[in-house]
Amino acid sequence: MKYLLLLALLAGLFFFLGAKRGRPREPEAQSPPPPAPPATPKTMLRCAQCGMHLLAEDALPGRGGVFCSPEHRASFETRPGGPA
Repeated sequence: MKYLLLLALLAGLFFFLGAKRGRPREPEAQSPPPPAPPATPKTMLRCAQCGMHLLAEDALPGRGGVFCSPEHRASFETRPGGPA
């Protein structure tokens, strides 16, 4: 009877250790990555001919202002009463 009790204790001990060892570990808590910095605002300009807003880097300079296309620049510069 003693051996049966000892065998049952050993079986329980091996079962407990085996179950503990086979269990997957939980991932460690990680802090979320810092948020990305906000985008810097871009400078917008208005076409002197049609009034459309466009990025300053895309604007075409001309006499009398900036323009959205070469056609608008030519039209504005050749119209009567245009830039002086």
